[in-house]
Amino acid sequence: MIALIALALVVAGTVYFNLRPEGEIMMEKGSEMIEEGDAMMKEGESMIEEGDAMIKEGESMMEDGGDSSAMSSSGVSYHGDVLAEGQNGTFLLDFNSQDYENAIANEKLVVLYFYANWCPVCKAEFPKMQDAFKELNEEGVVGFRVNYNDNQTDDYERGLAKQFGVAYQHTKVFLKNGGERILKAPDSWDKDRYITEITNAL
Repeated sequence: MIALIALALVVAGTVYFNLRPEGEIMMEKGSEMIEEGDAMMKEGESMIEEGDAMIKEGESMMEDGGDSSAMSSSGVSYHGDVLAEGQNGTFLLDFNSQDYENAIANEKLVVLYFYANWCPVCKAEFPKMQDAFKELNEEGVVGFRVNYNDNQTDDYERGLAKQFGVAYQHTKVFLKNGGERILKAPDSWDKDRYITEITNAL
């Protein structure tokens, strides 16, 4: 009986010592996997931080107007889409109230073109206005394409049309000295007429 117990202990010890190295190997592998997992977690956290930084940078660019912003030679910054740019900091912009009020406050010569996207006259004339602005070499001029009675017209633009008595699309309105109306013309102009009228108004 004692011999059987002794034999059983020997067998059990042999099994234990044979299994122990395998268990230790598995423990080591488990530790390595945990370390790899920790490294991947840290890498993931770093990527999340980089992503957050990119989002904040994008939001900052949106607030500043992004790449579409433009600055005149006098340091006045505009944020709307630039539709044409002259040689001396002269801009023709898609209308937005912030840029319009900025131009008025800085006493620019403001040229408003009341544009309807359904109007064939507007579609034919507006590129001539763009060509004129590209050739202008005068400081202190800002033009705006203002939506008029189309599906893009907002309340501010409707208010402008009412303020200046605009009854037809393709009407031009010139403002000077902080918003004083000096010209209103509903007739169609070519490029040279734009250049002449703008130059004379300065």
